Amino acid sequence: MRCNWFGRFAQMPEKMWRQLESLLPRYRRSRKGGRPRANLRGVVNGIFYLLRTGCQWKALPPQFGSSSTVHRYFQEWGRRRVFHRFWKRCLRTYDSRRGIGWRWQALDGSMTKAPLGGEKTGKNPTDRGKLGVKRSVVTDCRGVPLGIAVAGANAHDVKLLRATLQSIPVRRPKSIGRHKQHLCLDKGYCGHPTETLARRFGYILHIPRKGEIKPQRRAGQRARRWVVEGNHSWTNRARRLLVRWEKKVGNYLAFVYLQFAYTALKQAGVLG
Repeated sequence: MRCNWFGRFAQMPEKMWRQLESLLPRYRRSRKGGRPRANLRGVVNGIFYLLRTGCQWKALPPQFGSSSTVHRYFQEWGRRRVFHRFWKRCLRTYDSRRGIGWRWQALDGSMTKAPLGGEKTGKNPTDRGKLGVKRSVVTDCRGVPLGIAVAGANAHDVKLLRATLQSIPVRRPKSIGRHKQHLCLDKGYCGHPTETLARRFGYILHIPRKGEIKPQRRAGQRARRWVVEGNHSWTNRARRLLVRWEKKVGNYLAFVYLQFAYTALKQAGVLG
């Protein structure tokens, strides 16, 4: 018998499911008969449960159906970019309800462990050379993720800057006049390549210079760059992303897109 905690924690919120349901492929029943298709709502709940708990596929509770069936659907939807389109749709929902905060954006990378290795992993220089992955994320002024690039943990942040900015799935407005857009980075991005790239993308760059005295903020004024640090914290609350177990980068990104979609709807006020 399923307890109340299990039901609340495992199930994808109903409003989130409604936005995802229309993006799922339409399956017709085979004319040859055979066993009926799995319940897609249960499959989605199983994937969401994996995202939140980080459990192994074989440890998936039987309430969601066969773990091999859930895994097969997950891989198929990942190949069809269902989760990427879902994140894009959730960003549009967030934009329509609150408006994407394009004026002030922040970008930074975060490294997590990847014990099994796989595509786009590398030796983590801050963790005794153990295998890890780096997520480079750009967010709006509220910390909602707008773009992501993935590489090995030994990749320099500057090398992921272009790919991160180019990965934004929704149309970015032009950075002109009073609608000029600002990009906040940390000291690790300091250098001519970053400045050149920021100009090409139309950003006003904000990087604290090495050796520069930190300016004192006025009362009530927030540090704009730390919203991306908050996003990395929100992402790592999904335990499937705290440690990367997927060898295929497509499967790993599918979980990332699903978590980003959840964050966008949460910040939009859709999920309460």
